[in-house]
Amino acid sequence: MKRLLIAADVDRSLLTRAHADGRFAIVDRPVKTEDELVSIVRDCEILVTRSYNRVSKRVINAAPTLELIAQGTSGTDNIDIDAARARGIAVINMPGENANAVAELVIAFMISLTRTLPAYDREMRAGIWGRDDCATRHELRHHRLGIIGLGQVGMRVSRLAAAFGMRVTAFDPYITDDDFTQRGAMRASTLDVLLRESDIVTLHVPFTAETRGMIGASEIASMPRGAIVINAARGEVLDADAALAALARNDLGGLALDVYDPEPPTRTWPDDPRLILTPHIAGCTTEAKSAIGAKLYEKICAHYAAR
Repeated sequence: MKRLLIAADVDRSLLTRAHADGRFAIVDRPVKTEDELVSIVRDCEILVTRSYNRVSKRVINAAPTLELIAQGTSGTDNIDIDAARARGIAVINMPGENANAVAELVIAFMISLTRTLPAYDREMRAGIWGRDDCATRHELRHHRLGIIGLGQVGMRVSRLAAAFGMRVTAFDPYITDDDFTQRGAMRASTLDVLLRESDIVTLHVPFTAETRGMIGASEIASMPRGAIVINAARGEVLDADAALAALARNDLGGLALDVYDPEPPTRTWPDDPRLILTPHIAGCTTEAKSAIGAKLYEKICAHYAAR
């Protein structure tokens, strides 16, 4: 039997199906820290993780029998892939399984910031009936949306935004022209062009050496004054200090962050209704969790069936 260590919070469907499968011995021990993971990983062949589990070289070295890491998210930047490959450990992930959940939250951010809902909420709680300037807000169909990264999440954002009547442009050098057409976005020739011609910019790229810090002070400065930035990708791809400084100068009109560097963040945030903060929950819905649990089990089974 393969010892399957579930070190992350996963849907019960994975546990139920794996328990019923005579090939696996289940150890259900969700942990948060690297030290905790090191302490329990030693005898497992299969390790189930999520993005908050840091699967470092130290963790991998502490698991001499480890054969497979099954990551319940699309990104794998929390895993030392080189260390895993050096040991012949396979890594599987879940690209696209929570794409709709992430895209819906991004649309929610857009509506909240373009209609200044946090500011209205704050005023109502203070007893202020502030309707005098409400007709100065614009509907989404009057905004130009720029998507950086037209993968599974970016594609879903594109299609939802198009349903609102938005003009959607995307930058992604790894997507073909045909895919751009199918995914409902116009291609921006360069990142600079996209930034200069977008009222709202949303990030949907993986964290890599290429994308680290790809949106910094100079990129933000090239955007139209009053533009909105949304990051539901990875904290490392956006210079949060530069974005917050631009918000304070009113160069940005809104900022929504679901991801941070580090996580959880340790900084103090400004009290600004144009800033929306959520704790990396864009992909966290009942439906997404269920789909990921079922798909993880299927991929684990497929991995061993192919051997």
